[in-house]
Amino acid sequence: MSNWPLPAFEHKICPPEELAARIAGLPRPLVFTNGCFDILHRGHVTYLAQARETGAALVLALNTDASVRRQGKGSDRPINALENRAAVAAALACVDVVTWFDDDTPAALIEAVKPDILVKGGDWPVEKIVGATETLARGGKVYSIPFLHQTSTTQTLAKIRAAEGAGQK
Repeated sequence: MSNWPLPAFEHKICPPEELAARIAGLPRPLVFTNGCFDILHRGHVTYLAQARETGAALVLALNTDASVRRQGKGSDRPINALENRAAVAAALACVDVVTWFDDDTPAALIEAVKPDILVKGGDWPVEKIVGATETLARGGKVYSIPFLHQTSTTQTLAKIRAAEGAGQK
């Protein structure tokens, strides 16, 4: 057992039921984005930094493990459990709060947070972004940020699996 205190970034992790109190103290405009963020890569960190630059504070909502599995990404996904994905994301300077949701979409969480700015990656047209209509109706902004780096967890896993297969021949 260690006597070392938790790293400061761990305090960025916030259960959904405590989120209202946590975001009340954040500067505005408040930015919200969400996703799995399973194996963090350059595309993820670039996107999160860009999302943060659209406002004064960034809330990142992660899909729970069960929510990721329901997305049909594969029976072994997520590779990293929620608590590990949350800690890695919280360690990023551009992320102010990390929370999670277990639904298939973050719609209920977005309505609870009522962000000033809602952001998703470039594979989501604005009109398909969950919560866009409500955010725009409140006078907020919605952005679909184009990908600068064509990387993905699925591609990374395919490379790893191909290498494993080649090594077993």
